[in-house]
Amino acid sequence: MANLDIIFNNTGYLYSCTIILGLLIGSFLNVVIYRLPKMLEQDWKHQCSILLEQEKLESELNNAEKITLSKPDSTCPKCQHKIKPWENIPVLSFLFLGGKCSQCKNKISMRYPLVEIATSILSLIVIMTFGATYAGLSALFLTWVLIALTMIDTDTQLLPDDMTLPLLWAGLILNSFNIFTTLESALWGAVCGYLSLWFVYQLFKLLTGKEGMGYGDFKLLGALGAWLGWEQLPIIILLSSVVGAIIGIAMILIKGRDKNIPIPFGPYLAIAGWISLIWGEDLFQLWMKTV
Repeated sequence: MANLDIIFNNTGYLYSCTIILGLLIGSFLNVVIYRLPKMLEQDWKHQCSILLEQEKLESELNNAEKITLSKPDSTCPKCQHKIKPWENIPVLSFLFLGGKCSQCKNKISMRYPLVEIATSILSLIVIMTFGATYAGLSALFLTWVLIALTMIDTDTQLLPDDMTLPLLWAGLILNSFNIFTTLESALWGAVCGYLSLWFVYQLFKLLTGKEGMGYGDFKLLGALGAWLGWEQLPIIILLSSVVGAIIGIAMILIKGRDKNIPIPFGPYLAIAGWISLIWGEDLFQLWMKTV
């Protein structure tokens, strides 16, 4: 306990530990981002094989190695070289290896160290804002989940229920202790967050005959409402629209992205939700002065 007191009461130790923890969690999030969609796909195929009574497909799936967050071991996608523990140190291994596989020299994506660095920086901001408190620990958890959801949605246009629904329940449970807001505000934040985008979805579909967003977006906004309260929902929606517009226009101008290709909305909600987590109270006060 004495060692913990030294860390909690000394900002230098606390921030240093947060930076290191953020790098380690970022490395784990890279695994979640890559493997969770594959785990879900494997499970969906298995369920479909049972539903459609396709014995051949079911047999193939049963014989295939089951993907989990820990198995199989991480390997190079090109030469299948198993990643050694010393080749998996956040950021440092990437720099030491020169951004290449130690065996075949295939380039390693820059995204892996960038996710680790981003997780570390955002974790540090959270602790600088909330300190070593229950709110700070809870905010770290929310931050890490939002990072994973952002990258998964960017890659696959999926916001897995395995993450959004537990996140919603976690927000309600935490706010039963008034961690970020009252339980009443959290409850109505979850309800209004979900229904607001659900109504937009239904209206857009009625007018255009197309689906403008997925149900995962409704659940994510509902989860953010459960964490931050209904008062933050207008700010989150406004911020997500602004962030989405800026990034979308930038992608069209810089990368020449076809404007007709769907862009996932989840990352913008996640970014807006994190901004509201850190600066939500100030933004809310500013909002109230302008309305």
